[in-house]
Amino acid sequence: MNTTKTIPLTLIALFAFAANSVFCRLALNSEQVPPLDFTVIRLISASLVLAVIIVLQNKIKLTQMTNYGSYAGALYLFIYAAGFSYAYVSLGTATGALILFACVQFTMLFKAWLNGSRMGLQEHIGVLLSVVGFVYFVLPELEKPSLVGCILMAIAGVAWGFYSIVGSKSKQPLYDTASNFLRLMPISLLGLVFILVNSGLSITPMGWVYTIASGALASGVGYAIWYLVLPNLAPSIAAVCQLSVPIWAAAGGILLVNEPIDMHLAISTTVILGGILLVILAKAKR
Repeated sequence: MNTTKTIPLTLIALFAFAANSVFCRLALNSEQVPPLDFTVIRLISASLVLAVIIVLQNKIKLTQMTNYGSYAGALYLFIYAAGFSYAYVSLGTATGALILFACVQFTMLFKAWLNGSRMGLQEHIGVLLSVVGFVYFVLPELEKPSLVGCILMAIAGVAWGFYSIVGSKSKQPLYDTASNFLRLMPISLLGLVFILVNSGLSITPMGWVYTIASGALASGVGYAIWYLVLPNLAPSIAAVCQLSVPIWAAAGGILLVNEPIDMHLAISTTVILGGILLVILAKAKR
């Protein structure tokens, strides 16, 4: 893929990541969509959109989709989607995105370290700076209900980190993404049945719009595009790109969810992302 295609597609994928945080907050906070309902509908709508795209391409039958993707990728996707939804019950848009993508980077750096990658002085300073920033960010949350949200979003971030690691090896990004979502269809349908039996789907019209947009557009199409560009990006570039997502999400939270950005969050974001950026730049230099 040439640069003229890679750059705009990468930007679309990053905006999709940020849009997911905004859509989730709008659905859960503004429209009071239960997190289980949001997760189930999001996964089902993403699966259906990707299935339609596959059928329209007319290159492969849906029955052959098990040849692509993996159960590991589907598991990481499910853990991420569930943790993401429940975390945003108590977290703000920017806060959730910061925790998510900081943990994504920590996961990928730790995996690289396990694979034998050794860090220099600048990388050690960057990691230490990020950890200090993260501790500074989390400490005030220890006595708040949002601590549970922080933990759930951290788990989601670790899962997305492993999902990105799996995706970096993808040779058929659209098929792999579709397969991962389709593998979750049985559990998603069971969740839908559970909801219908116990409480029913009492979701406002705009709640449906935000939830389906998160699944069909920001998740289904967005993740497929990310898998498409990921093999064409150097790991350091891909990591730097993801660091911009909390900023876009914060902007969306301010404009669409009327969420303020306080000084504590601004300082935490600067220190954490700055530390990670030091590590990425050091790796790129080597």
